[in-house]
Amino acid sequence: MNEAVAVASEMWSELKRYVNTVDRDEAAETVVAILIDNDCDVDDIKDTFKGDADIKRALTAYLDNDKSYEDEDEEDVEDEEDHHADDWEN
Repeated sequence: MNEAVAVASEMWSELKRYVNTVDRDEAAETVVAILIDNDCDVDDIKDTFKGDADIKRALTAYLDNDKSYEDEDEEDVEDEEDHHADDWEN
């Protein structure tokens, strides 16, 4: 287990009760983004926060968003390749 993830988990466990319920999703998303931005492994985050529904939702949303972003990039490349293929046909 990554020590940074363990510390973040302990901090989140202690501090989340001070975050209004309506703001917890955004706070959890921030925790996940900070961990990912600091090169923490997704599996370490999943394992360490396995009992926390807020972090689970935030991690799922982050991964889904990241996948959508990658899919858009792939579509852009395919569109460019198709466009260039049209040039060669003429």
